[in-house]
Amino acid sequence: MTLVYAITIAAYVGCGLYMMLSRHVVRMILGLTLLTNGAIFLIFFSGRIGSSMPPVIPQGSDALSADAANALPQALVLTAIVIGFALTAFAIALALKAYRSLGTLDVREMKAAEALGAPDAPSSSQTVTNHG
Repeated sequence: MTLVYAITIAAYVGCGLYMMLSRHVVRMILGLTLLTNGAIFLIFFSGRIGSSMPPVIPQGSDALSADAANALPQALVLTAIVIGFALTAFAIALALKAYRSLGTLDVREMKAAEALGAPDAPSSSQTVTNHG
């Protein structure tokens, strides 16, 4: 069963990376979401999901039993879900703003910043002197 989980995680990450290499913003956002879900599954499956013992220390004992579930991956997964949702929502808002101002979601056609020129190039109002 571990091999099935590993193949599933690899498929999520592989598809996510493939989609992030696209030149369309919507595909890039979907790829980011798949990559985030792959990371969440990796964290979740690393925490011994087959255990039926809750991560509670019994009364009169000082430690968890050896077959208890690990609570740390579960807490990390909850945090990763919230961060992934916020990142996806921000990316969608950014794509919507880009579409409204540029009229396209194709990265090859988004050239508004290139018309401004290089940031380190001297402007025509500055004088360049060479003290050689």
